[in-house]
Amino acid sequence: MTAGALLTIDFEALAANYRLLCRQVAPAQVAGVVKADGYGLGAARVAQTLIGQGCRHLFVALLGEARVLKPQLPGDIPLYVLNGLMPGAEAECAALGAIPVLNSLDQIARWAALAAERSIVLPGVLQVDTGMSRMGLPGDEVAALLADPALLEGIDLRLIMSHLACADDPADPANAAQARLFEDIAARFPDVPRALDNSGGAFLPRGHFDIVRAGIAMYGGAPGEGPNPMHPVIALEARIAQLRTIPAGTGVGYGLTHRVDRESRIATIPVGYADGWPRCLGNRGSAYVAGVRVPVVGRVSMDSITLDVTDVPDAALYPGAPVELIGPHQSLDAVAADAGTISYEILTQLSRRYERVHLPALAKVQDRSLVP
Repeated sequence: MTAGALLTIDFEALAANYRLLCRQVAPAQVAGVVKADGYGLGAARVAQTLIGQGCRHLFVALLGEARVLKPQLPGDIPLYVLNGLMPGAEAECAALGAIPVLNSLDQIARWAALAAERSIVLPGVLQVDTGMSRMGLPGDEVAALLADPALLEGIDLRLIMSHLACADDPADPANAAQARLFEDIAARFPDVPRALDNSGGAFLPRGHFDIVRAGIAMYGGAPGEGPNPMHPVIALEARIAQLRTIPAGTGVGYGLTHRVDRESRIATIPVGYADGWPRCLGNRGSAYVAGVRVPVVGRVSMDSITLDVTDVPDAALYPGAPVELIGPHQSLDAVAADAGTISYEILTQLSRRYERVHLPALAKVQDRSLVP
């Protein structure tokens, strides 16, 4: 191997997760969120897999992402830009055929002005803020828009949407409060499809409006608390670069932040924080060798990690021996928990230095008759 580790991406599992979400939220449709280069796994390949499963709506975050992805999509697949329009970006968005999520009266005014200037109708999505205080029209701007519907002249509203702040916690009362407010606002746009739920929202015990925007669950991350119903999509395997035996009391790594309390075998693997493996996992994370949990000892370096493999059978220890970082014994969510973060962050930071293997979808996965 010329890379520090092998990242396996299972697109069959991705397709299966999409189908699972479709069954979960039916009769709502499931849109694929492919921002951040498909959560780091390759937006074009992710999009092609989802389209093969019947997906007809895709979301990115930035117009620059749409610029790269749109030419690789069939012309009839809408591509929405979640962060909307920065001033001056209107003409490029229209030329691409991307659909902006309009998050403010200012964005609406600029998009409508371009439509008027060209005497055309432009597609758009209206996002309203129902309590997250992030993207979307706040209450006063919603009121102004409802009082003057002419502000939307020249805009073909394809969708009205909002975003849940606490969907990963089904017991949080904010979920119901946001849904009620969203429903009240959306009722003022009776012929426009509605979208509120994300991955966590897909598993809330209520209806799911018209479109659900699937993100982390589609990529195998847990959509909320409790057992994860999704199939794992990635596996990450490193190889032992060096083995050594050190006496009791010896320090390991930068700052000698760990000292072994017995004669120990230390394995070094060529993965580090430059590969997206969080530095905070030093002296707290782990890996698996031959099914045995081995702790990270010492600090995570830019290009290497040291593991205490003293309890691993000798037959499994040799230069080039496999080391599981994400896989059957250690899930993406488990790594995130050890790092004090969320699976989204681990997934989207996985390095391009890894050698990547794509498990191609089988013919049966491409059979649209399997889509609920």
